[in-house]
Amino acid sequence: MAQRVHRPLEDGEFDFVLSMTTGPVLAYFCGSWPKALEACRAMDAVVADLAEEFGPRLTAVRTDMTRCPATTRRYGVTAAPTAVLLRDGEAIATQPGPLTHEELRAFLKTHL
Repeated sequence: MAQRVHRPLEDGEFDFVLSMTTGPVLAYFCGSWPKALEACRAMDAVVADLAEEFGPRLTAVRTDMTRCPATTRRYGVTAAPTAVLLRDGEAIATQPGPLTHEELRAFLKTHL
């Protein structure tokens, strides 16, 4: 994973990453159950690549829905994977479902 992709293990770590980050944050919510796992693994590579491409303009946070239940509820996420773009801790755009490289790039360019 790219250095700009954080992997918090619990809700408090997610909040810590947000507090230490300036600028937009792409939180992508993943599940560890079998149906979600493959799609989430595919998103890992896409997000890592785009985090490098966008550089300091974007920080990405991979969020496990099981380990971060409060964060998952806070942003109204019900499906894995789901991409949520945050600014100052507030969701400004949400896109559920697995996204290709081109789809996620377009999502980010539209909302950054």
